[in-house]
Amino acid sequence: MKLLKQLLLLTGMVLTTTVIFAQKPITGKVTDAKGQPLESVTVRVKGTHTTTSTNAQGAFTIIAAPGATLEISSVGFEPHTIKAGTTGNLNIVLQESVANLGDVVMVGSRGAGRSKTESPVPVDVIKLGTVNNTTARMDLTSALNYLAPSFNYNKQSGGDGSDAIDLATLRGLGPDQTLVLINGKRQHQTAFVSLFGTRGRGASGTDLNAIPEDAIDRVEILRDGASAQYGSDAIAGVINIILKKDVNHLSINTGWSGYYDHKYNSLNGFDPSQYYTGHQVDGNTVMLGLNYGLPIGKNGGFINFSGDFRSAGKTFREVPDTNVATNPKALPVNTIRRAFGDASVLAVGGMYNMEIPVAGTKTTFYSFGGYNYKNSNAYAYTRNFSAHPERFPTDANGKLIFVPGIMKKTADGSETYYNPIEDVHITDYEGSAGFRGTLGKGWNWDISNTIGYNNFHYFGQKTFNASLDAAGANKTNFDDGGFSFLQNTVNAGVNKNISKGFNLAFGTEYRYENYKIYKGEEASYALYDQSKAPGAQGFPGFQPDDEINANRSVIAGYADASIDVTSRWLIDMAVRAENYTDFGGVATYKFATRYKVTDNFNLRGSVSTGFRAPSLQQINFSNTETSILGGQLVAVKIVPNYSPVARTAGIPPLTPEKSTNASLGFTWKPATGLTITTDGYLVHIKNRVVLSGQFSASDNTLPTALTSALNSLHVVAAQFFSNAVTTTNTGLDIVIDYNKHIGKSNLHATLAGNFNNIKIDALNVPNVLNTSYLHQQTFYSSREQSFLMASAPKSKFSLGLDYSRNKFGAGIHFTYFGQLTTQGFGYSGSPNPTPNGPGDPNISGSGNGYDPYVTTDNGATSVPENFLFHGKVTTDIYASYKLAKSVTLFGGIDNLFNVHPDLSAVPNARYASAYDSESGGPFDAVQMGFNGMRMFVKLAFNF
Repeated sequence: MKLLKQLLLLTGMVLTTTVIFAQKPITGKVTDAKGQPLESVTVRVKGTHTTTSTNAQGAFTIIAAPGATLEISSVGFEPHTIKAGTTGNLNIVLQESVANLGDVVMVGSRGAGRSKTESPVPVDVIKLGTVNNTTARMDLTSALNYLAPSFNYNKQSGGDGSDAIDLATLRGLGPDQTLVLINGKRQHQTAFVSLFGTRGRGASGTDLNAIPEDAIDRVEILRDGASAQYGSDAIAGVINIILKKDVNHLSINTGWSGYYDHKYNSLNGFDPSQYYTGHQVDGNTVMLGLNYGLPIGKNGGFINFSGDFRSAGKTFREVPDTNVATNPKALPVNTIRRAFGDASVLAVGGMYNMEIPVAGTKTTFYSFGGYNYKNSNAYAYTRNFSAHPERFPTDANGKLIFVPGIMKKTADGSETYYNPIEDVHITDYEGSAGFRGTLGKGWNWDISNTIGYNNFHYFGQKTFNASLDAAGANKTNFDDGGFSFLQNTVNAGVNKNISKGFNLAFGTEYRYENYKIYKGEEASYALYDQSKAPGAQGFPGFQPDDEINANRSVIAGYADASIDVTSRWLIDMAVRAENYTDFGGVATYKFATRYKVTDNFNLRGSVSTGFRAPSLQQINFSNTETSILGGQLVAVKIVPNYSPVARTAGIPPLTPEKSTNASLGFTWKPATGLTITTDGYLVHIKNRVVLSGQFSASDNTLPTALTSALNSLHVVAAQFFSNAVTTTNTGLDIVIDYNKHIGKSNLHATLAGNFNNIKIDALNVPNVLNTSYLHQQTFYSSREQSFLMASAPKSKFSLGLDYSRNKFGAGIHFTYFGQLTTQGFGYSGSPNPTPNGPGDPNISGSGNGYDPYVTTDNGATSVPENFLFHGKVTTDIYASYKLAKSVTLFGGIDNLFNVHPDLSAVPNARYASAYDSESGGPFDAVQMGFNGMRMFVKLAFNF
């Protein structure tokens, strides 16, 4: 027996030794169907615990016996098995999983990508290539407005530059409270600051439309506070734009769209001579987009190019019936804005995305960048000679000098008017380059530099500096100056999968920012005749005193950990510290978790702190703008925050906005192809930066030192940037997605919704300005508060149904924009005054939005000037047909039933309230837009 045991032991040793010596390193490379290397793919020897993962080049090495079976898996791809041979390098191609297509997200994690349903925070993934040809919307911002309910965007009209920049928000917060990334790298903001007539007043943001749509593979929208992960501006969330990596594939997208608003087109008015007009089909837009990629080398390198061109015409909208006495849907003639509608836009740009693995190393060089030029041409508010002759060129006798081609007369000859044009030229570029690779035992590293620049240049067209008198009739174009913003960011980071389910990342960032304001030509701002209006009408030029060249530096460090506590419980943690040269340091934290209750049901939630640094634009902006005060167009100075005048008014230096974020939700996949996610959220923000109201230099109730300082500015009034408001946003996001294959047919249905409520918790009125209800309201009026709370509708839902079979496709999309309320400026006193409080007759009806009231049409009383916009549904339809293997035709109609928002008027007080909204037109700038039905046809070529 003893001898038998020894023989068995010896035999086992021999067999074990034979197996050990038989095993050898097996190498291979894993790519997707397009030939792009896949990182962090799991490779396992079947029946053993031996595993490894691919590096940035998609390569792996694993010890296995010849003939062993390797199991290859990655989230978002179909599992794959392969027999390991005795020689050679394995080339493995993974196919994207139909059930998880577009389901892998990179934002919110510094490790490998995750399925969005297994992420501890909510992320939307939008594959633009599948949706951008099925709508008349030709730009990224407006497309996302209909695709993501928590994404908010209001097209502006007559907003002193906001016509040219489409700034968007998440969950009704500010446009500068959402961070935008491209390929995970911070994208610069525009130099523009939202001012008069604009949502997000006092904020800057990122111009998403500067990025060619054809360059984008997908858009990831992280709907959760992420300052601890990405730094300033990520209070509301993060939008990460992933660029295409395609090679040997040429795509061309071209199309046309136009509005046919048979109801509110100004051509259909009772007297079209009262307005500027276009054509029955207006806003005509043509676009062309191209994308092509080339392989570089033999290790998966590539360069992908994109270009786009877009030209959009103006729209003209007015209420056709002016007989208010007989028609409850009529409004009087709009003498405030005789040219109301969208600006015309010409945009052209290009972008590239490149990666080149360094042969013989585990290092990859990458770079991306682009250039965009945009010209926006918008009508400002109308100048009427009967109301303000001082705004027109006149001869030595004070007689109007009529200038053909600029001035217009009504049909009855009773009025001469003109609309100044704000012509904006925007140059925008970005470039990023870096190296990433792997060191030692799986330490992944990444070093990069990203630079971005935005220049915003104003010109005045078909307008006058009336103080030039007779000479002014020949000076109709002005260089108004502008501003620019430059941002350069250096990043260095490392991460490592320390053990199964434990990923650690840390790094540092250095950012340099520069902001400039440059003056316009002298005639754009100067006063030559004391009896006439100075500067270019529409947008007075920047003055020498406005010029600034400001900069600052930021240094940051972060640590990030992701831990699978068990096979079902995931924890993410992050901490970040930043220090700014202009206001000091700030630290933020985040904790997020996900628990897999069952294989198809996950609970998730997060708690974090966040911040947003006041932008250089907000700290340094200075301009004399044309605004409304007491119902009149006047010159108002926006005083820079650093100014001694701001200190005299008690306005302290700007400090960071600070937030507390919390979310709780679940993801559920109850059946194949069906996914349900629900996430509730709370975002509490202290000391939000806003633009104050306008303090009059003639207000003798203000301290003498302040009125003297205001008078020294030589303007009627002044306003300031201040950390004025504390708010709380609460809401709920719901997304239900269903995808079903039936033979050669495919049905895709998506129901997505957002409930959102914005509450103002406190106003931080400086002591100098907190001496009376009048001054409190001047600082931040009830109208401004209403405007802030109307940043997003109370609810927004979309239902999309898409069907395809063989060469044919069709779809119908419904979008519900919920109710919201704004207020007018108010020109009548309250019928029930309360001294020194709401309804004070010295305040309400002042024309400044302080508890605004207007007189009823019968003159009997005054009523609150609240503009109620009821919930409305728009319906979009489309169809597509594959004309040839590489050519597909699309056509359809957005807003099929020509639905418009409610008119910005108070029932039974239409004479007084008409055109008293922020836009000065019959409609306010609300999310659903006011242009009506839009037709389109597009052709897509894929070679």
